Amino acid sequence: MSKNPFSPKDADRHYLWEMLVSRDIRAFVTRDWAMIEDDFVAEGFIGIDAGKQSDVDQWKLKYPNLESYKSEWLAQAEEFAQIHLLEDGEEALHRVTVLQNIEIQSDFALLHKKLFGSIEKKDGGNVKTEWQTLYRCKKADGIWKIIGFTGYIPLLFTAESPREFGKKLPENANQHRTAGPYAPVLEVNPGKLVVISGQAAIDKEGNVVGNTIEDQTAYTLDNCAQQLATAGCTLQDVFKVNVYMRDLKQWPRFNEVYQHYFQEPKPVRTAVESGLLLTLLVEIEMWAVKS
Repeated sequence: MSKNPFSPKDADRHYLWEMLVSRDIRAFVTRDWAMIEDDFVAEGFIGIDAGKQSDVDQWKLKYPNLESYKSEWLAQAEEFAQIHLLEDGEEALHRVTVLQNIEIQSDFALLHKKLFGSIEKKDGGNVKTEWQTLYRCKKADGIWKIIGFTGYIPLLFTAESPREFGKKLPENANQHRTAGPYAPVLEVNPGKLVVISGQAAIDKEGNVVGNTIEDQTAYTLDNCAQQLATAGCTLQDVFKVNVYMRDLKQWPRFNEVYQHYFQEPKPVRTAVESGLLLTLLVEIEMWAVKS
């Protein structure tokens, strides 16, 4: 199971992660609402369902109160319990869940919880878990509580098209049918190149964050985005990505996270297995262009 990426010294984030990952998953697989009922503020609680739609006009106020959310939560927990999985349900949910972006201002917090990838079923099917939830929390009497959320948000918004001046997929470009989430070739217009050094799942204090490939991939790509932003670029300006992995057997799990960070056409990409520092599982460097 995933380990809390926040040090106990970072008490607020450490507690919020335990509440919305560890305790939430445990309660869900055991269908025990009592484990989490004290984590909510009933007064004023609302839950919005994005329905995996990028168009915010399609989002619905599905849970106008906590009781309505409780009923749906119990129904989903029961449905999940009836699925025959190839792995332990609790371990599976930990594997696909990433929560490393927690913004705190005073007694309020905004948390970005993401679910990547699939959980395999014994019958050969799978349970797809590709969405994110924004939780709104506040500290009441010194204890963090959930006051609302927006769930089932698509992992990648497509409303804004990639910048045309930066890169273009040639008209006749093609690749084999089993290719991953990348473009085989890109035409790059003359412009200003931006190159970032290899990024990894390392926080500002120099600590490695996350002990699964999903955790580290998400944190690393977020770090890449932050570095690009300092030069006025986004991930959509990237045309070349180099990936260094400790173990290429984790490549499919890496791709489950990676593919949601880029719009089409995705950057060209190279990946190699390599020895990495500390307990790092992946390191990524990028090239971008802007006019």
